[in-house]
Parts: sequence; C-alpha cells; structure tokens
Amino acid sequence: MMSLTDFLVVSAALFCIGLFMVVSKSNAIQILIGIELMLNAAILNLVAFGKYDRLNNGGQLFALFAIVLAAATTAVALAIILNVYRRYKTIDPNKVDKLRDE
Repeated sequence: MMSLTDFLVVSAALFCIGLFMVVSKSNAIQILIGIELMLNAAILNLVAFGKYDRLNNGGQLFALFAIVLAAATTAVALAIILNVYRRYKTIDPNKVDKLRDE
C-alpha cells in the first residue's frame, strides 16, 4: 500500500515540473499546461490527505470543487489565448506588448 509520503513526493514532482514549465516556456499554451500541472499537484495533495483522514471526506469534496474551477479557468484562458492569436498572430507572451491600439 502506498503511504502518504509517496503521494506527497509525486505531488511535489508534478508541482516542480509545472513550475519549471511556467518559468521557462515562451508559449502561452505551454504556460497554461504548466499551471494545470501545478493545480493537479495541489488536487493530488487534497485527495491524499483526504484518504488518510478517516473522519470525513472534506479533501475529496474540495478536490472535486478545485477540478471544476480548474476546468472553467482553462476554458477562459484558452478563449483569451485564441483572441490574442487572432489579433497578434502569435501566442508568445513576450511579443504581445500592448493590449489596446491607440
């Protein structure tokens, strides 16, 4: 059986990979994937702590709520990325220097 430490190590690895993607990538889609990996690491922590808490299912319920919020956030972020691409013809966040034309 896996212990709580095993879950936390996997979660920390996921979070570090996601953080590396956010810091190092120059593509908006890859940055969004990194943010999703960090959210999944947090959700894995919630479920792991909820599994070892025998009193109630608060961790699992909060994780389900976090998954719904992550899906909604991803949909909004993809819509913003598509609009930025339509306007600037690039998804590199460094090349988008102004939000409004004068």
